[in-house]
Amino acid sequence: MSEEKLYAVKNDEGKYLTIERRAPWWDSQVGTAVRSSAVALAWTEKHGGHVVTFVEEPEKVVLTKEQAEIVEKARVSDISATYISARTDEYNGEESLLMEAFVNGYTVANEKKYNVKVPYAEGWHFQKYSSASKLGPRNDWKPFPAKDIDSNMSKELFQFTETEIEHYGLQDCEKEEVTDDGK
Repeated sequence: MSEEKLYAVKNDEGKYLTIERRAPWWDSQVGTAVRSSAVALAWTEKHGGHVVTFVEEPEKVVLTKEQAEIVEKARVSDISATYISARTDEYNGEESLLMEAFVNGYTVANEKKYNVKVPYAEGWHFQKYSSASKLGPRNDWKPFPAKDIDSNMSKELFQFTETEIEHYGLQDCEKEEVTDDGK
């Protein structure tokens, strides 16, 4: 991971140097930032002040929900690094990934969802039961084939995560990824 650095010139009053075509001036807010420390140093020799370095905020690591839970529990642990190390595999890079997330921050990836087609049945998809379903208890809450998604039904009843697909034994069925617009 390489860090992008930006340099600016600041005076003893805390104001930053702004370089424009017409004339340089000292601005209390922003100033002009450059990627070259040599350029910033040349400005200090000509206009005074000293070089300050800005480092961009590191990019946040994308984690699964389970990985994020490990990082959060490590935050309240007395020995955070040991907590992460004990719950990850250093050989597949997960330990390094979670250590980086602990230090630089993270975001949780949205779990992909799929509509699962019923084999050999055109226009049919599997529907999962919700706790509000009247037929759910009679079928132990297992998914069942349903004719194409009805506009009156909740589209979420037809959306399965990879974990659910595996849990229900539907991994051999054709699946269609559901996009953000629900299609």
